[in-house]
Amino acid sequence: MSYFRFLKPGFLQLLLLCIPFTAAVQELSVIPQPAAATVTNTATVLPAKMFRNIYTNAGLGRSYILSVFGELGIAAGFTNEKKNAGIELLLDTKQKGKKGGYMLDLAASVKNKITITANTTEGLLNGLQTLRQLIGRDGSSIHAPGCRVSDTPEFSWRAFMLDESRHFHGMATVKKLLDEMARLKMNIFHWHLVDDPGWRIEIRKYPLLTTIGSKRDHSHTNLSWQQWDSLFPGRKMFYTQAELKEMVRYAADRGIRIIPEIEVPGHASASIYAYPWLGSSSSKEKKLVYGDLYNITDPRVEGFIHDVLDEVLAIFPSKIIHIGGDEANYTHWKNREDITAFMKKHDIPTHSDLQVWAINRLSRYLAGKGAKMIGWNEITGDNIRLEAHVKASEKEKLAPGTIVQFWDGEVSLVNKAIHNGFDVVNSDRHYTYLDYSYETTPLEKAYAFNPVPEGLSGTDTEKILGLGCQMWGEAIPDTNRLYYQVFPRIAAMAECAWTAPARKDYSGFTERLKKMETIWKSYGYWKL
Repeated sequence: MSYFRFLKPGFLQLLLLCIPFTAAVQELSVIPQPAAATVTNTATVLPAKMFRNIYTNAGLGRSYILSVFGELGIAAGFTNEKKNAGIELLLDTKQKGKKGGYMLDLAASVKNKITITANTTEGLLNGLQTLRQLIGRDGSSIHAPGCRVSDTPEFSWRAFMLDESRHFHGMATVKKLLDEMARLKMNIFHWHLVDDPGWRIEIRKYPLLTTIGSKRDHSHTNLSWQQWDSLFPGRKMFYTQAELKEMVRYAADRGIRIIPEIEVPGHASASIYAYPWLGSSSSKEKKLVYGDLYNITDPRVEGFIHDVLDEVLAIFPSKIIHIGGDEANYTHWKNREDITAFMKKHDIPTHSDLQVWAINRLSRYLAGKGAKMIGWNEITGDNIRLEAHVKASEKEKLAPGTIVQFWDGEVSLVNKAIHNGFDVVNSDRHYTYLDYSYETTPLEKAYAFNPVPEGLSGTDTEKILGLGCQMWGEAIPDTNRLYYQVFPRIAAMAECAWTAPARKDYSGFTERLKKMETIWKSYGYWKL
């Protein structure tokens, strides 16, 4: 713990000046738009060179808090004496309201203090982000509108997904993205760490997953791992467990949970490349058959998946694992006589049923570890694309408690999943896929997204946890392209997840976005 010199309360009051200030609520330049705000007739003005003490009764990441105030030009330190504080971050577990909500008081009349109160640490951090956006610099002074903000998120699940299997970007880039997620009050980082092109997470029991399985990306799918080493000697394309734990801490300091994705049964080529015995077709060929599926009827393969999940759970404390489950090419199961015999023996009528059967076994395994599963909406057993060669499940039903992430198919599938009792994260690709071009998904279209589809009402709407926006990596070989696709549409997604639809206003959003544009251009993120 670091302690700095304390300002005497009387001297502190002299540093806080009030000048006449009038503004409409809509002029608070904050993204996402707060639920409610009252602007007073005064502005808070602070000298450019000053020191402020921070008091908090919450377990916040203090280094991060100090870095935010340092960015704003406010030198600060923590004090254990509330009376000496000019900034209060107060946890009040009895305060009513949704998790993540907060109250921010920047009204100069209240003991000359900046006060944020919330019933969770996440709420305190959200209030800090609002304060961060309100404070500005003007020559020799630091200023903010005098206001009281009472804010709460519309949805609890406000996620950004990064695909690092197809192209690997590394810790420094991910930390920058986490910083901007925090600025926008997004609270879930969905980390797509494995897929066909490359395996990006160290699993100690299976070292070939990284020594072989990591040595490809979407731009080099035809290279052997030996050719990769020859072309890119020493290039590391995965995260060690120590690095992942560091990222978990970094994200937690910013109020963000990390949810890793470990794909089953498809998008598994990287792991099958390392261990061909895992694959349905590859085990017969004794080498990778690209696009293969895990042979989930083989107890040894199921044991491998359990082992991987055990190590993943030890790294990520969120206790939610994304299992993928999308775009499985059932041909690899159809061509195996032993899999067909297994299905007949266990009265499993379709390959969609077989997938649900396997997913449910993993769901129960995770539940036994105190964890929950989420997966793309194919895990329901529906033929989401109405493909002629795919039969929907006829018998197996998805295990209760599983979270369904909708990405494709008729929007009525969201309603169907909710009718069947499942919570849903709405990631409708037509609005939330950030890898799509700006011609396909312009900013205004992204902003128009409502996670609650038509036809839902009453308590059913509460089953929509929120939204996820996805940055798939096929066409994202470098950070320049990554930033171009993400910024500024991530701001639209953040506001869709936080702000009630009735309060959304695209014209006002684009006006408030100008401040973000300045910030993101200074960092080199805004490429439009």
